[in-house]
Amino acid sequence: MSIVIRDVREHELDSVLALNNNAGLAILPLDAARVRRFYEQAEYFRVAERDGNLAGFLVGFGSDSEHDSSNFAWFRERHPSFFYIDRIVVASRRRGGGVGRAFYADVQSYAELRYPLLCCEVFLDHGADPALLFHGSFGFREVGQNIMADVGVRASMLMKELCSYPWVRQTYGGRLPDEPWARTRDLAGLREQRATGT
Repeated sequence: MSIVIRDVREHELDSVLALNNNAGLAILPLDAARVRRFYEQAEYFRVAERDGNLAGFLVGFGSDSEHDSSNFAWFRERHPSFFYIDRIVVASRRRGGGVGRAFYADVQSYAELRYPLLCCEVFLDHGADPALLFHGSFGFREVGQNIMADVGVRASMLMKELCSYPWVRQTYGGRLPDEPWARTRDLAGLREQRATGT
């Protein structure tokens, strides 16, 4: 019954798309091209596996990425360095079972080695109280609101300071130890595999 968080695999993108588009109004729908773009560009794209089945996914981008989300742009206008959670989706049958908490522990561990802030949003128009409470329990606070002009959705913009970041930066600078848990996704390697067909 353990939860395993790991990098997404290319053959799982259709399952990720189905999970996203079955999640309801709290998540914007995706198409296959957008999921593929996430796979090729997201700094963090991990899935949760429980009992051998896909239980959810989380996609995130560092502040230097070319991500085109209006909410990402909102944070970028206000903060020079941050890690942005674009979306988290947990399969409906797995909600309340700790998958979301496992994701947030993992993404925070990833982000605090590299960024001073962790950012995300919660849509306010579709019963946001459980999501706001969940994020508040992880130390997020609202730093503003944004109306997403392209879809007409109002979002609570949430941010959390990552208290370990200053120590990591002072101790390691930009050179983290070469440990499996400290590595980033190999986006260049993914692009090379795609180009060569290997």
